[in-house]
Amino acid sequence: MAGFRYEALDGGGRVRRGVIEADSARQARSQLREQALNPLTVDALASRAQPAGASGGLRLRRGIGRAELAMLTRQFATLLGAGLTIEQTLNALIEQAEVDKIRRVLAAVRGEVLAGHPLAQALASHPGDFPELYRTLVAAGEASGQLPQVMVRLAEYTEDSQALRGKVTLAFVYPAIVTLVAILVVTGLLTWVVPQVVQVFRSTHQTLPLLTRVLISLSDFLRAWGWLLVLLLAGALILFLRALREEAVRVRWHGFLLGVPVVGKLIRGLNTARLASTLAILVSSRVPLLSALSAGVGVVANLPMRRALVEAERQVREGSTLSRALGASKLFPPVMVHLIAGGEASGTLDHMLERVAVVQAQEVENRVGILTSLMEPILILAMGAMVLLIVLAILLPIFDLNQIVK
Repeated sequence: MAGFRYEALDGGGRVRRGVIEADSARQARSQLREQALNPLTVDALASRAQPAGASGGLRLRRGIGRAELAMLTRQFATLLGAGLTIEQTLNALIEQAEVDKIRRVLAAVRGEVLAGHPLAQALASHPGDFPELYRTLVAAGEASGQLPQVMVRLAEYTEDSQALRGKVTLAFVYPAIVTLVAILVVTGLLTWVVPQVVQVFRSTHQTLPLLTRVLISLSDFLRAWGWLLVLLLAGALILFLRALREEAVRVRWHGFLLGVPVVGKLIRGLNTARLASTLAILVSSRVPLLSALSAGVGVVANLPMRRALVEAERQVREGSTLSRALGASKLFPPVMVHLIAGGEASGTLDHMLERVAVVQAQEVENRVGILTSLMEPILILAMGAMVLLIVLAILLPIFDLNQIVK
């Protein structure tokens, strides 16, 4: 049974839009007529997501965003907790969905569920919308008969992940804006203000101070070759992004970032928090540890840490403890390794993993707060210093002229 998006006229002549399941477009029109609706258009919905590159390259349709997925999961968990069946829950979500792409995806999922497929398998038809971790947890909830409880945990996980990502992103918005404004102001001064003032100095035929001569040379260079500098920077950026497509280059770059004093700890903390949250919710949902580690690999963005996790999974499969396997790489924080060791010894691994996630998320927030608190005054001082140098370079010849007049 497939899903169809329709437009139809009701008895009052009003246009009704929605989604309906049927075996064919003809059957869908028949069902609409039975509901006293006169169908105008009936279009089939794709029941499976188009894989990346299937149509000659990039996916043209953007999937469900992280914020949308977090809200959708919370609604799903609430409706299941209220006693609704999966079909009823999907019907309610489709009716209240305000975004057409979400409505289409949910309709396709409902069609698969009505065809007799488990919810996890129906979600697997849309890997671009529902990540592997999401589908693994849903499958674990269906297998254990605790899908409502698992969906609540999954909703909390997606909301916390989105909140942490939002905090980190917003923390760097202000420094980025200050940096952009500083570059624009200094560029404007050098390419427009300075040349106007220089004409006055050159007409006096006096020997200009060193700072003024340097500023004039920099201004002339930007006016003559600024366009070339912009092209070179853009070209270097494009070449760098293309080089990052190669896994070997990305590994070296990610390893370099881990070694940067402040940035490295921030990246390590972000990946550790995501990994700990993922393992905690999977282990508490009775997913085997090896399966949890396999799903956790997908949430680790840093390649050296991801490779270390893959190696840890291999060691655990061979009989090693998780704490020993993670500690061998020296890439994961010691507090994580010690807490996991305590959880393994006491049989409370899921609780310890949750504690690791909370500790690492709080540490990331603290580091971001400290970093942004330092960056803001530093950027303002740097901008002020550059403007001060430009002003001094302009004022020094004026002071010399005053001395000559006296």
